[in-house]
Amino acid sequence: MNEEPSLRSTRIAKHSLVIAGHRTSISLEDAFWFGLKRIAGTEGRALANLVAEIDATRGEANLSSAIRVFVLERLSRG
Repeated sequence: MNEEPSLRSTRIAKHSLVIAGHRTSISLEDAFWFGLKRIAGTEGRALANLVAEIDATRGEANLSSAIRVFVLERLSRG
């Protein structure tokens, strides 16, 4: 299923990535996962590299929350 989810998509799915040399899983709603992939594609970046950057700058937030905020901020810029 590669269709763009509606913004109301609340289905949460786990996604596995290798960031900073460690395998990790993140749980994100479909809409946020699609947004993250869209941002990575638009910027010509590997998804794992983008997530690693978010991870390195997230402070005390958990990774899934940091990704959600990143996607909202980036996509709200227009």
